[in-house]
Amino acid sequence: MRRWVTIFAVMLGLILLAGGIWLHNPDLPRDAVERRYAPPPSQFLEVAGVRLHIRDTGPRDGPAVLLIHGFGSSLHTWEAWTALLQDRFRIVSLDLPGFGLTGPDPTGDYTDERSIAVLAALMDRLGIARAAVVGSSMGGRIAWRFAAAQPSRVSKLVLMAPDGFASPGRGYGDAPESVPWLMRLLPYTAPKPLLRSTMRNAYAVPGALTDETVDRYHAMLLAPGVRRAILDRVLQTRLVPPEPILATIRVPVLLLWGEQDGAVPVSHAADYEAALPDVRTVILPGIGHVPMEEAPEASARALRAFLADAPAG
Repeated sequence: MRRWVTIFAVMLGLILLAGGIWLHNPDLPRDAVERRYAPPPSQFLEVAGVRLHIRDTGPRDGPAVLLIHGFGSSLHTWEAWTALLQDRFRIVSLDLPGFGLTGPDPTGDYTDERSIAVLAALMDRLGIARAAVVGSSMGGRIAWRFAAAQPSRVSKLVLMAPDGFASPGRGYGDAPESVPWLMRLLPYTAPKPLLRSTMRNAYAVPGALTDETVDRYHAMLLAPGVRRAILDRVLQTRLVPPEPILATIRVPVLLLWGEQDGAVPVSHAADYEAALPDVRTVILPGIGHVPMEEAPEASARALRAFLADAPAG
């Protein structure tokens, strides 16, 4: 996640300095953004004190699959996968608190522990005892921490370019050394050209980053209260040493990585392979950081093969 924060701050600085003007972007009206981006099967549920935006599709008696998006994203990132998988699986996706149409958490708590509690409460609310849990990037870190904290709730675990290991300048247990002042402008300005430039690093498949995709990500960023919540999450995030936690995860784990991932390089898979007791790795050639958007058929095929090894749920 720190890499995304740095990229965002640098790009924001370049645009502000080059333009020499204040680029103010107010939040979008909630009613308008929900009409556009929360049609059926979207629904809003009160869960653990949060109004969660979720989608719950597929057969209710099918194996449950819980999808957790990455930093700055929303449940919309899984739309193509949902269409491909809901014939057999019960597919549950959500906007994590602080993102998308869920918006700010009234508690103001954006720690991983809070995310784990919200996910468990959501499963309880939906009557799901166990699920295969899939997490992308930041959502991958939340997914493996959820699997360790709630082992009885997870049948299988899929980590897509997961976050979690320390990086230069960011140690375990530390608060961010500093948040660039330009990043602190996020609640006030979020130019779409900046967002597009930042997102290009995540997509390796030509044509996958469409204008419609950028428009959607930008609208989710401008949803009420989201930018303030994103900054709060950055300030609250504390990494913990992953190895002791990963070693406790006994369910089968799939590492799914794009070979051309420009955000979290595929070489990082070795850290997880060394720490997880039961892990297999699938590397998708020519694909970047968001396989479910760039190559939904190929990535969903890999997921189906993994889940087919034994009932998932």
